[in-house]
Amino acid sequence: MSQLKKVFTSESVTEGHPDKIADQIADAMLDECLTQDLYSRVACEVFVNVGLVLVAGQITTKGYVNVDQLVRQVVKDIGYIQPEYGFNYQTCAVLTSIIEQSADISLGVTKESKDQFGAGDQGMMSGYATNETPEYMPTPILLAHRLARKLAEIRKDETLPYLRPDGKTQVTVEYQNDKPKRLDSVVVSCQHDPGVSLINLREDIKQTVIQPICNELLDQETRFYINNTGRFVIGGPMADSGMTGRKNISDTYGGVCGHGGGAFSGKDPTKVDKSASYGARWVAKNVVAAGLAERCEIQIAYVIAGTEPLSVWINTYGSNKVSEEKILEIIMNVFDLSPAGLIKQLDLLRPIYRKTSNYGHFGRIDEAFPWEVLNKVDDLKSGF
Repeated sequence: MSQLKKVFTSESVTEGHPDKIADQIADAMLDECLTQDLYSRVACEVFVNVGLVLVAGQITTKGYVNVDQLVRQVVKDIGYIQPEYGFNYQTCAVLTSIIEQSADISLGVTKESKDQFGAGDQGMMSGYATNETPEYMPTPILLAHRLARKLAEIRKDETLPYLRPDGKTQVTVEYQNDKPKRLDSVVVSCQHDPGVSLINLREDIKQTVIQPICNELLDQETRFYINNTGRFVIGGPMADSGMTGRKNISDTYGGVCGHGGGAFSGKDPTKVDKSASYGARWVAKNVVAAGLAERCEIQIAYVIAGTEPLSVWINTYGSNKVSEEKILEIIMNVFDLSPAGLIKQLDLLRPIYRKTSNYGHFGRIDEAFPWEVLNKVDDLKSGF
């Protein structure tokens, strides 16, 4: 029997990328609000550019956030600490434009008690899981995130002291019969100090970043593209503006499955863009771990102020061991997919979100995020 061969590509970015600077500030704002008031309503957007951070949106909270101090601390933590980077935590301007949550939205979200919620907006959210990796994540996005994280790690521990905060990674995986076989190509773009030899940089990145992460899937034919323009000195907000929510695909599954379009960072859990996306991942991961399917995609849709989902859709890509209709029936019996139910089951009213803003919201078993917990496997198995 002939083997079906195909390739798939996913990308990630480092925490110094302008869009990720914005995400981290937005989630730091959310965490600070939740630390002081668990029932804070937060919809925070951030824009960064040369020497500028603009924090805007709608926030209703009993707490107080020193926005200027918080922004500068996040930028410092990322590593923009040198004037020559063109963007610096000490000198960047911090502007704010924040108002309270719309009373019309609050009317639909707030119910009789603080523990009851209606959906904060309409829309559809997707979750996905596959058994091709122990993390139940697609291989391309998993490796792309690991490469990006490794870039930040060796910059901060000064293994490669000439690296600067901005960077991007991209991985193309060759599959045979839907199983990852080898890496077709690896792309790494890393910001660096001037004067660094391109030959040395490329060899350093191959040895300290790519090989430790990807070695098992590399072969003689794998193509490497390391700083493919030949120079990457100007980076971060000096080279490109950044905005919250512009890395939705790398935040999720690297383009493998559908996406409703809603961003995660800077939103409190009453926004189903966040809570239902986490819930859908939780459901899909438990379905695959229970052996009901090798791959599973879930879509959940809501109407603003609704206390139950409008629809729940499932796609197992033909990998299901029982009918999709039966799997969906079991899901609806095992999981409470209401906005309030997801918030309660996943304990989402906690300041845990800044950690999600880099290197993906899913497959992060090292962070013990509640939507990654396999606590419904037995219940799903007992349903058929």
